[in-house]
Amino acid sequence: MKATLIISVYKNTTALRAILESLERQTEQDFEIIISEDGQDAHMAEFVESYPFRWPMQHLTQEDLGWRKERILNQAVMAANTDWLIFIDGDCVLHPRFIEYHIRYQQRGVMLAGKRIKLNQELSERYLRGEKIHLWPYLFFRRGCRFVEEAFFCRWAEVLRRPVKHLVGSNMSMSRTDLIAINGFDENYTLPATGEDYDIEWRLQSIGCKIVSLRNLAVQYHLYHKENWQNHDENSAYCQQMQEQHQFICKNGIRKL
Repeated sequence: MKATLIISVYKNTTALRAILESLERQTEQDFEIIISEDGQDAHMAEFVESYPFRWPMQHLTQEDLGWRKERILNQAVMAANTDWLIFIDGDCVLHPRFIEYHIRYQQRGVMLAGKRIKLNQELSERYLRGEKIHLWPYLFFRRGCRFVEEAFFCRWAEVLRRPVKHLVGSNMSMSRTDLIAINGFDENYTLPATGEDYDIEWRLQSIGCKIVSLRNLAVQYHLYHKENWQNHDENSAYCQQMQEQHQFICKNGIRKL
């Protein structure tokens, strides 16, 4: 297998089904799946058990004790059977060439960074009902969709390479070897945001890894939902503290140091 796709989920089986259906349409099919569940939802377990997966699949769970996404992600990293890890969230549907481009540019010492369009509630609901949605010109005449410019696949993007300043945790990939070198995800992050993307970014940069843009190549469609967290101050303060101490190998990661 060429890569491991790690899907972070929490209870939403409807969105997960949409993701798996988008995987059926991928131009690259040589990958395995790890469903990384920050909880132990019975409906999720029933859905995963009954779904006719065409790829090697593992379903990892842990007791639902609040936000512990980084902890279950570390378990997924160690369970992976390949060295190239692609991370997405359980509410992001993939363009047919998403996996292809994350695999095409894989390289040790590199973090591949894509972006996502945030669909509005109406479009998300229509998509989940199975309607065929033609994004062009729909997106430009409907309110509520954000980052519309990220919605379209463009081969010219390989040449233009619009830069990406930071990783987005729902659309990134990297070497398992590089990730283990910084001891994986920092499990001291117990709130959403920062811990599964920006923190990983600066720590990988500290060992020489560079960001490579996949904007308009690895295209992703984020399904609408209400934001579950707005204040990132606590995460940001902890991240800044670790940066000031140059603590790029976290102590509470894959290994407990």
